[in-house]
Amino acid sequence: MEFTADKAIYLQIADYIGDRILRQEWTAHDKIPSVRELSASLMVNPNTVARAYEQLENNGVIYSKRGIGFSVSETALEKVSAARRETFLKVDLPNFYKKMRQLDLSWEQVTEFSKYI
Repeated sequence: MEFTADKAIYLQIADYIGDRILRQEWTAHDKIPSVRELSASLMVNPNTVARAYEQLENNGVIYSKRGIGFSVSETALEKVSAARRETFLKVDLPNFYKKMRQLDLSWEQVTEFSKYI
């Protein structure tokens, strides 16, 4: 995983976990890597992973069982999907339309290009 400078690393790790849930690589009640395992594989400080896990747990995406570790919650897919939709509608889409206006692009030009994606 390559990290970018535009977002805190723990948030990028939370997004990484969310991506795996959205792709259904991890489903309800699946055990996810421990803080140590994930920090080692991503080569980051365990505290950074712990912070990502804490946020995901607070948002109801994962849960912990004492002595067992963290697992995907039953409602994780819905929660991650809802959060991503909200971000898309409130942040990404307005930025997209702003760029279209700045570059004087028509919707037809954009849809023509989208055929190649």
